[in-house]
Amino acid sequence: MVSSSHEAMHRLFQEDPGAFARTFRTLDLPFPDPVAVSLMPTDLTEIKPLERRVDTLLRLDTASGESHLLVVEAQGKKDPKKHASWAYYIAHLYAKYRIPPVLLVTCQDKATATWASEPITIGPRQWRTLTLRPLVLGPHNVPAITDPSTAARDIPLATLSAITHGKDDNAAAILKALAAALKTIDEETARIFAEFTELGLGTAPAAKIWRQLMSADLSFFRSETSQRLRAEGRTEGRTEGRVEGHAEDILLVLGERGIEVPDGVRARIMECTDLETLRAWLKRSVTAAKVEDLFRDANA
Repeated sequence: MVSSSHEAMHRLFQEDPGAFARTFRTLDLPFPDPVAVSLMPTDLTEIKPLERRVDTLLRLDTASGESHLLVVEAQGKKDPKKHASWAYYIAHLYAKYRIPPVLLVTCQDKATATWASEPITIGPRQWRTLTLRPLVLGPHNVPAITDPSTAARDIPLATLSAITHGKDDNAAAILKALAAALKTIDEETARIFAEFTELGLGTAPAAKIWRQLMSADLSFFRSETSQRLRAEGRTEGRTEGRVEGHAEDILLVLGERGIEVPDGVRARIMECTDLETLRAWLKRSVTAAKVEDLFRDANA
């Protein structure tokens, strides 16, 4: 039940809205006197369902016992309407879960990233009622990783680099480094990061480059065509194809890293039929300083 004092306070401002401005001027908050006042509905219930979805929502629990929500939004261009949506997301999530939320926005160009980084303020200039400060990742602050060995050391960061630099002139070099790095980890994990990259690139021109890179090894690309070809590839010759593919990948990685491969070494790689040996050589090719490093193990 609403108390009499509670009701009196509301009636006061309804009968004399100017009291608001006069009161706060005494606190050095110069709100102007109103020239028109309209009484608005107090019921904030949304009767008509309105679908609102964030791109990604994660709950992060830390060892110290603290938790927070991470809201991830991918933004391709400036959109002033997003400010209201982001503020709604954060307020709604905090009201629902009572866990501090953090808004992370990923962008593919500096102009959008700069726009998204600006604090979002809601309220009159005399008193900002709500300020939203997004965290923004984009080409302005995510490193461009073009070296396969660097990409292999931190594949999640390399994936983020590929996504945020999807519109850069050096996008192809970044994607080649990531593609080479993915071939050094297990197939299922590589497939996940490959799909993250494809989704993150969206319609950027670099998406076509990525699909071309992944088509070289169909196990990394889940298009309708590649799924059909993978199914057909489970017939005879599957092992032979994987052997040949690994050998070609080794030469590709070495070539991209500028390491010279003599004819004798090239022949040794292409003639090897042991899949485990080729896998070992492929992993070493990402960090090898010279071609001899591939065979540093006497049993290789």
